[in-house]
Amino acid sequence: MNRYPVWKYLIIVIALVVGFIYTVPNFFGESPAVQVSPARATAAVDTALLTRIEDSLQSASLSIEAAYLDQTGVKVRLRDTDTQLRAKDVLQRELGDSYVVALNLLSNSPRWMAAISALPMYLGLDLRGGVHFLLQVDMQAALTKAADRYVQDMRQVMRSEGVRYSRIARDGQSVRVSFREEAMRDQAIPILNQETPDLSFRSSEAGNEFRIVATLRPEVERRIREFALQQNITTLRNRVNELGVAEPIVQQSGQDRVVVQLPGVQDTAKAKDILGRTASLEVRLVDEEKMDPGNLEAASAGQVPFGDELLYDREGVPYLLKREVILTGDRISDAQPGFDQQTGEPAVHLSLDGRGATVFQKTTRENVGRRIAMVLVEKGKAEVVTAPVVRAEIPGGRVQISGRMTTTEARDVALLLRAGALAAPMEIIEERTVGPSLGADNIERGFRSTWMGFAALSLFIAVYYAMFGVVSVIALSVNMMLLVALLSMLQATLTLPGIAAIALTLGMAIDANVLINERIREELRNGTTPQAAIAAGYDRAWGTILDSNVTTLIAGIALFFFGTGPVRGFAVVHCLGILTSMFSAVFVSRGLVNYLYGSRRKLEKLPIGNTDWYKKQQAA
Repeated sequence: MNRYPVWKYLIIVIALVVGFIYTVPNFFGESPAVQVSPARATAAVDTALLTRIEDSLQSASLSIEAAYLDQTGVKVRLRDTDTQLRAKDVLQRELGDSYVVALNLLSNSPRWMAAISALPMYLGLDLRGGVHFLLQVDMQAALTKAADRYVQDMRQVMRSEGVRYSRIARDGQSVRVSFREEAMRDQAIPILNQETPDLSFRSSEAGNEFRIVATLRPEVERRIREFALQQNITTLRNRVNELGVAEPIVQQSGQDRVVVQLPGVQDTAKAKDILGRTASLEVRLVDEEKMDPGNLEAASAGQVPFGDELLYDREGVPYLLKREVILTGDRISDAQPGFDQQTGEPAVHLSLDGRGATVFQKTTRENVGRRIAMVLVEKGKAEVVTAPVVRAEIPGGRVQISGRMTTTEARDVALLLRAGALAAPMEIIEERTVGPSLGADNIERGFRSTWMGFAALSLFIAVYYAMFGVVSVIALSVNMMLLVALLSMLQATLTLPGIAAIALTLGMAIDANVLINERIREELRNGTTPQAAIAAGYDRAWGTILDSNVTTLIAGIALFFFGTGPVRGFAVVHCLGILTSMFSAVFVSRGLVNYLYGSRRKLEKLPIGNTDWYKKQQAA
C-alpha cells in the first residue's frame, strides 16, 4: 500500500494555500497612483500629511479611489492616468520641496493581501520601460584626491613640529618630501608615522637631497575605494529623488561600478543632468548684529543688508549670513553620525583636512559666542543645514554639530555633508532606454511563449501517460504557482531573462515527471504489481532527479555569484525554479498518486499509457 502520513498532506495543502495567496496578486492588474515620500528625514509622514493630501485633491475636484499610509510614505490610488498627472501637479505645488511626488502603479489586489505582503512582482525596465545606466567610478581620482589631502596634513604637521623641509608635493598617488639635511629627514619619519598612521614611509636619496616617500597602506587604500563607491551611491540616490521615480534602483555592480535603473523615465538628457550634477558645502558666519526681527522682516521683503545674504533652513527659519565663504566642502574628509559625549544627544562628527583644520581653528578662536552656519549649495539653491554657536576654539580639525537632532536627523545631516558631491568622478559606460510600448510588447510575447510551451507540454504528457500524465500536469501547474509565489514573496524584479528562466524551469520540471513515469512503466513491464511499481518508480527515480538538479543548481549559483545584471536575474529565477520543481515533481505528484491509488487493495492496472507494446517486444 502507498499512503502518505497526514503531516505530509498538511505540508502540501499549506504550500498550495500560501502559493495561491502570493501568486494571485500578480493577476489583479495595476491602477495609476501617486506616491508621496519625504525628501528629507525631517519631513513628517503621518496622518496629518495624509489628511492634507486628501483635502488638496478634493479641493482640486480630483476623485480618489483610495489613500493610505505605508512604510515608504503616502500612496493615493486614482481612476486613470489623466487624473494621475493632474494629481501629481497639484500635490507638488501644495507640498513643495520637502516631499517627493512620484508617479506609480499600484496593484489592485485587496488590502488584506497587501497587509500580509502578498504583492505582485516588480517588473524590470525591459518589461515596464525606463532608463538604464551603468556608471564607472574613477577610483584613481579618489586615491589622488586622498593624496592631496595628505600633502596638506603632512605640511601642517611638520610646520607645527618645527621640522624643516625643502619641498613637499604629490607624485602620482604618493607624497614626496625633500630635505636638505639627513638629520631633518630622520627626525620627520617618527613624527609623520605617529600623526599620519594611514601612510607608510620609506627613505631614499638623490644626490644631495634626502627624501621621504609616503604611500597609502593597502587597507587604507581599500577603505578609500569602498568609501568613494558608497558615497557615490548615496549621492546618486539623493539625486534620483528629484526625478520623481517611484521605484528607482541604485546599486553596486562589481568593485567600481554602479547600476542606476529609473522605471518610467524616458528623458535621458534630464536623467544624465541629475546624475552628473555637483553640489558643495560652505561654512559661513551668521551676521549676529543684523539678526533682529526687524532686519529679518526687511530682508524677507527684499531689503537684504549689504554684504549679507538671506538663506533659510529646512524648517523655514531665516538667517542673515555674511557672503564671505570661510571653508568649502572639499575640506571635509569625513562626516559620521554619533553622539555628544557630554550630553548624550545625537550629533554629527566632521573631520577636516590639514588646511581646513587650520582655517577652522582660527575662525572659531576669533568668533567665540557667535554662530557658524553650514550651507549646502546644490543646483544654485543654498540651504542652511545647521548653525551652531561656537563655545570655544576648536583645534585638530575635529568638528561636532549637535543641537535638537534625532538619530535619524543626525544620520541625514551626515549624509548631506558627506554626499553633497561625488567622492570621485563617474563616467556613463552603458546606456539603454526602453519605451513603455516596447515593454508591454515584451510582456505579451514573453508570457505568450511561456503559456504556449506549458500548453504543448501538458497536452503531450497527458496523452502519452494518460492519468499519470494528468497528475504530472497538475504537478507542473503547482510548480509554476510556487515559483511565482516565491518571486512575489521575495519582491524580485522580473525581466525578460527571468521569463526565459521560467520557461526553462517548465522543461526541467516535466523531465523529472518523465523519469518517474518511465520508471513505473519499467517496473510494470518486469511483472511488478502496480502498488510496488509506484513505490519503486518514485524511489529509484529520486536519485537521478536529485543528481541532475543539484548539478544544474551549482551552475545556477555560479551564474549568480559571477554574473551581472540580466545574468544574475536569470540565475535567481533558475535556482528557485529548480527547488520548486523538485518539490512539486516528487513530493506533490507522489502525494496525489498515493491519494488516488494508494489505498486500493485490488489494483490490477495503472492508467500510465500503453505498456503492452513493450511486453510484446520483450516476448518477441
